[in-house]
Amino acid sequence: MLTTEEIEFIKFWEENRLNKKKVLNQLSVGLPMAVVFIIAIFANFFSGWFKKAEMTLNREKSSLIIVLIIAAFLIVIFIVIFSVRHRWDLNEQHYLELLKKKNKE
Repeated sequence: MLTTEEIEFIKFWEENRLNKKKVLNQLSVGLPMAVVFIIAIFANFFSGWFKKAEMTLNREKSSLIIVLIIAAFLIVIFIVIFSVRHRWDLNEQHYLELLKKKNKE
């Protein structure tokens, strides 16, 4: 017997499962988390608590900034895609399990 929460989830997922897989929707969900992560990395790098990183930054300032920006961009893309696809897969698996449970009854 399915609970009311499970029935509501089945209805919700049937209506929204294809919308959740769109790229624009994925960006809106995963982007804030990725940006916070990148801000924390840059704050850590530029805070000056790790002297070796500060020496490297002062020595190779122009090329290192470009590398950091490219790395930050790649990290954001990876986090956005991975987190949203992982969440979608978990919801899809839960949906399929509930459908099997419903069909058994």
